[in-house]
Amino acid sequence: MSKSRSRARVTSDDVRRIALALPDTVEKIAWSMPTFRVAGKMFVTVPDDETSFAVRCPKVERDELVLAEPDKFWVAAHEAASAWVRVRLAALDEEELKDILADSWRQAAPPRLLEAHPELGVPSAD
Repeated sequence: MSKSRSRARVTSDDVRRIALALPDTVEKIAWSMPTFRVAGKMFVTVPDDETSFAVRCPKVERDELVLAEPDKFWVAAHEAASAWVRVRLAALDEEELKDILADSWRQAAPPRLLEAHPELGVPSAD
């Protein structure tokens, strides 16, 4: 018997809404799909089928994510050499979506924005 999901399903519209709420984010169409950028650096793409999205993710962390949760994270063949991971929308709730988008935003944002928005979880300078 499968467990029923108590979480609300998120959509590509939620990706857009949350990404655009992050500081200095703009949407730009590239490769015929929506991309979201901060200070000119891309941090989210939403492919045509709108069932997943791609975010920045260091390769070591990416490999761990894919191994730990293959139903949620995967790597597209054309992104294997880059530091990006795909995320299945159906496997997320809104809070997790917010966390993933904010993490990708932090990886692309310049220091001035990270310093101006500590509520977004600026990494400590140990």
